[in-house]
Amino acid sequence: MDKLKIALQYIMPKHLLSRLVGKLAAAELGAVTTSVIKWFIKQYKIDMSEAADSAPEAYASFNQFFTRALKPGIRPLCDDDDYIVHPVDGAVSQCGPIKEGRIFQAKGHEYSSLALLGDQADDARRFEGGDFATIYLAPKDYHRIHMPIKGTLSKMTYVPGELFSVNPLTAANVPGLFARNERVVAIFETEIGPMAMVLVGATIVASIETVWAGTVTPPTGKKVFTWDYPTEGPEAITLDKGEEMGRFKLGSTVVMLFAKDALEHFADDVEPKAVTRMGQAFAKID
Repeated sequence: MDKLKIALQYIMPKHLLSRLVGKLAAAELGAVTTSVIKWFIKQYKIDMSEAADSAPEAYASFNQFFTRALKPGIRPLCDDDDYIVHPVDGAVSQCGPIKEGRIFQAKGHEYSSLALLGDQADDARRFEGGDFATIYLAPKDYHRIHMPIKGTLSKMTYVPGELFSVNPLTAANVPGLFARNERVVAIFETEIGPMAMVLVGATIVASIETVWAGTVTPPTGKKVFTWDYPTEGPEAITLDKGEEMGRFKLGSTVVMLFAKDALEHFADDVEPKAVTRMGQAFAKID
């Protein structure tokens, strides 16, 4: 059955399906939308007591529900300035060193940081010998993405690609998964050096958004696009630790890259399959 699930992903029209689901998720269909939201809450055991608005009827579209805000203070930031924090609610897929430009995906699979970053060689060189962490967001999770550390945006890259699922089964069976799926790469300048936040698309992910550019995808394209941003002056985009930087409309994965010697070590509970909560200690600064 697992082999069949993987094989079907290679032949199904993933982009067409994803964009169709995206249109439905954005539609405001009144009682129909509310019924779908109620079913989703029950199916995935979502804790709506954490939501700023816990009533399913409060959301005009499924997308509004899926990207719901949390109650103020429900995810307090780690107050130790020596630690950066988890950017999302999810589960650690993998974490560790970037070895000779390679990132570990799952047993038997790895991919290059160069490919992940859209073949931007200058960007990849900045993370040689550094560290990475991959966090998977399940359907039940909170889907806004926050800053692990204060940073100033210097570059954004849109990389076209596939839309395979990014669940653990697919990660274990599709080579180079995160470097072949559609993705948005944001590079920030921080006190510990450059940091890349890679927002990876997936099957039925209707949209990837950032707070500075809005919807980056869809529409999709066939070319890599890059945007450079000033890091000084009134037009510089600086986001504080814990501040929202983007969101997924339907679930996906975030891959973070850090420069060599930026991190001393990951927090004790950061290991594969470990549950993450935005704002908790993620890694100690070197």
